Amino acid sequence: MIESQPMKRLLVGAAVAAMMYAGSTNAHDEPEDVCLDEACEQISLFRQVTPALAPSGFVGTVAPRYGTWGFDLEGRDLSVAPGEDFFRHANGAYMDALVIPADRTRFGSFEILRQLSDNRLEAMMARLVADTAADPASDAGKLANLYRSFMDEARLEALDAQPLQPMLAEIRAADSHAALARLMGARQSGFGSSFFGFGIADDARNPDRYAVYVSQAGLGLPNRDYYLTERYADKKAAYQAYVGTMLGMIGWDQPEAMAQAILDLETRIAEAHWTPVESRNRDRTYNPLTPAQLIESAPGFDFAGFMDAAGLTAVNRLVIRQDSAMPRLAAIFGETPVEVLQAWQAFHTADDAAPYLSKRFVDANFNFRSRELAGQPEQRSRDKRGVSFAEGVMGEAMGRLYVEEYFPPESKARMEQLVANLKVAMANRIRGLQWMSEATKVEALAKLEKFGVKIGYPSTWEDYSALEVRPDDLFGNQARAGAFRWQDQLDRLNGPVDDEEWSMTPQTVNAYYNLVKNEIVFPAAILQPPFFDPSADPAVNYGAIGGVIGHEITHGFDDQGRKSDGDGVLRDWWTPADAAAFEAQAARLGAQYDQYAPLPGFNLQGALTMGENIADLGGVLLALEAYNLSLNGQPAPVLDGVTGEQRVFYGWAQVWRGALRDEAMKNQVATGPHSPPQFRVIGPLRNIDAWYEAFGVRPGAAYYLPPEERVSLW
Repeated sequence: MIESQPMKRLLVGAAVAAMMYAGSTNAHDEPEDVCLDEACEQISLFRQVTPALAPSGFVGTVAPRYGTWGFDLEGRDLSVAPGEDFFRHANGAYMDALVIPADRTRFGSFEILRQLSDNRLEAMMARLVADTAADPASDAGKLANLYRSFMDEARLEALDAQPLQPMLAEIRAADSHAALARLMGARQSGFGSSFFGFGIADDARNPDRYAVYVSQAGLGLPNRDYYLTERYADKKAAYQAYVGTMLGMIGWDQPEAMAQAILDLETRIAEAHWTPVESRNRDRTYNPLTPAQLIESAPGFDFAGFMDAAGLTAVNRLVIRQDSAMPRLAAIFGETPVEVLQAWQAFHTADDAAPYLSKRFVDANFNFRSRELAGQPEQRSRDKRGVSFAEGVMGEAMGRLYVEEYFPPESKARMEQLVANLKVAMANRIRGLQWMSEATKVEALAKLEKFGVKIGYPSTWEDYSALEVRPDDLFGNQARAGAFRWQDQLDRLNGPVDDEEWSMTPQTVNAYYNLVKNEIVFPAAILQPPFFDPSADPAVNYGAIGGVIGHEITHGFDDQGRKSDGDGVLRDWWTPADAAAFEAQAARLGAQYDQYAPLPGFNLQGALTMGENIADLGGVLLALEAYNLSLNGQPAPVLDGVTGEQRVFYGWAQVWRGALRDEAMKNQVATGPHSPPQFRVIGPLRNIDAWYEAFGVRPGAAYYLPPEERVSLW
């Protein structure tokens, strides 16, 4: 998902399709772009960036502006023809001046707004901490005490590894495979790991109830490719060294030998894992079993003990995602010596806990997880990480304060109208499809009609009254937050599905489509320039936020979203001929993306990024059609020599301004469902006839595609 923010609750499988791509490569560390992937003074967003990059009128907590009518004309590179590289043509001068701040792995339009949110949250946190009279049991008091616990460095240094000792003692006492399986279940809510990931989410076949999903797990590197392909061999070696370092820091016996054993174990686990492409396929990842059937099919692991310790004893139905991996993972667990499993669990416990311990743990974790894996030169300052920590624990409490201060009601009304316009455009396009039969069109239009829309913030806020927070216990606060979140999931099993819940906080710079709820969601923080500017030219807004809206609508009809109906039920509502026609076109689009290489030797995986690529293409097409409909037959004005349709395409391109460090890009190629920024511009536009007409792109241009090779889905 696009800069990833902390989600309110765990979402499993293909429940959410997000607009952006992950902003952090480290699932263990506090992500770079939320608190998930900053202190009390208001600072310039561009304090570490070339001054020329600062949008006109931008201040620390004030949204940026772009040009006189919503697009930064000065950011273009007119020496590059549109057909040679439209990303450079639209953004080249800006990109040449762009400097990624030392405490980030990427920077661009999304990160600018994320840092704007951070600046605002810092200012809010300053007020919360200054209010010493606040009730410590209130949300405001808990947020302030979360921050205080993170900032108490003297106490953290004095404690050093002490908070870990009870957990390490439990691991040493778990001297059998059965005991270790139970321990993994007990750690479901906190620090540590398991070979199997259990989570609770809406049931894809029955969206009115919740289901317990079981997924493959057990790796410490981003995915199986890091263990099994030569191009990540340096990361694998660095990981082994990091494992040894962490085991040594906690006083584990034979740290170097155990680091080798752990790497060997995780390599076996990686061999059993499905590929990311296989794990996208919703037809294959919905496999209901009873716990007894899982136990019978995957001997070697005590699932009954795990589930009992995790609080899942009463569960009588599971949905297995990577079903063929389960027997292999269980067998690997059963064949691995107890002392290796103990060391493996000790390492993962320390690795998870490191950001909440003393400086030596924080630094070791950062040096591997952020510097080595993502290329981030510097750690963010502690005060910024402190605000992010509090936000990560109580995201909606921070979000409520954010909305009260920074989200104008008129933005919600304008968005509702834009969404309505984009839905009209989508309905028109469905009716006009030449390759789709009338029977399937009826189903598609019915699904579109049932789309839910959420804008800005949730109608009800999460209740944190059961969460205990102490001002002097960072480690304990994080552990209790994990237990609170897991108990929140367990409590869902006995009640109806919460249709009002959000999977992102209002201060998240992102948007998403929920497959099972059949809804599109736009948090408050994305409804700002360059995505949405009430004073901008309508064509730019259509290309930017209109493209985002269209992107999320199209997710309901991408290669996986199309498999659910208007009620969110995973079922096949396509005629065989229509499904075959869609898949053939999608395969052609995937083949295009396979050819794109953001770094030498690191080609994109068109099958992995398929859903997002389809959504990007659909998003731009819908934005363009909706803009033309909004003209009501009148000619579009020409502004500074730029036509209306050109402004739509420029609006889309401006949204994707951004750069990644090389290591972050390598991670993106291996694990990310989204294409890198430049190909989110180039990839869809070269398939759109109107783009060729708007910019006069002719045969011979680098990205010219003959009409018969252009892909048309929605």
